[in-house]
Amino acid sequence: MTEPDRAAPARVAVVYNPIKVDETRVRAAVDAAATNAGIADVLWLSTTVENEGQSQTREALDAGATLVLAAGGDGTVRAVAEALRDQDAALAIVPSGTGNLLARNIGIPLTSLDDACAIAFQGRTRAIDIGIATTTDESGASVDRAFLVMAGLGIDAAMMANARPQLKKRVGWLAYVDAGFRALPKSKKVRVGYSLDGGPTRLAHVSTILVANCGSLPGNIELIPDALVDDGMFDIAILQPKSIFGWLMIWRKVTWENRVLRKSALGQRIIRITDRAVRTELSYLRGSTVRLTVDVLEPFELDGDGVGTVTEVQLTVDPGGLKVRVPNG
Repeated sequence: MTEPDRAAPARVAVVYNPIKVDETRVRAAVDAAATNAGIADVLWLSTTVENEGQSQTREALDAGATLVLAAGGDGTVRAVAEALRDQDAALAIVPSGTGNLLARNIGIPLTSLDDACAIAFQGRTRAIDIGIATTTDESGASVDRAFLVMAGLGIDAAMMANARPQLKKRVGWLAYVDAGFRALPKSKKVRVGYSLDGGPTRLAHVSTILVANCGSLPGNIELIPDALVDDGMFDIAILQPKSIFGWLMIWRKVTWENRVLRKSALGQRIIRITDRAVRTELSYLRGSTVRLTVDVLEPFELDGDGVGTVTEVQLTVDPGGLKVRVPNG
């Protein structure tokens, strides 16, 4: 759902990660866009190692902000969104970092700081879904966290945990490829119990299970092409490759079939012929609530960031729970 913006925001705040962004460049681009929109006063709040943006966003809301720009990586965006959940204020993204997962799924430019800032101040406001993951660790303690793109358990979470910080800083998303090559030879199937919408629990041995709010990833990967960010549903991808050949089939599916072939009638006919073979390696489900359980502690990730190990995760959709700025048109 998209809402028209009838007036400039009463107060604007920027929550920024000083490690991820060039503060001088970001301030210049934001100030230029703010001036163009007739806004003189912008509140700047820096994240810290101890607080990734939740308390800074709440401070901005207390100061009367109706628009909060998140300038940083996916962790910063997720933290700001968590504090903006079910609030009247809107989130705007100034992309930085390695993945920019939500930005690429809602059409925010990744290579033009000026264009991203222009959308922040003069774009449309769209209500999108936000996911809530309630994780339980070995002590039985539970924590609620928001996520915007996807949650994962299995080899993808191990990749996030194994990504070397210095390499990630130098080469961005390619650091996860390096982590993947290191994790794959040692990976083993995870025995997962999963249930959808309160239904019966099913057991599966998976390499990865992903619960997605939207489906585009870096590297021209369309993991779940039918996922919509505002349909009130999760799309679940279950990866169960039996061999390296199975991984190659999945790779072909998410980089070629989902991204290219499905856009034409001929391509769709080709997919129908080949789809049966890959279906045992990669399957899709849908639901508005998902419960995952594992027998032993397993790593878990949200929007590309490892959040520790879990024994159980309950995931629910908050439909239209977040307002974001998106391009006009």
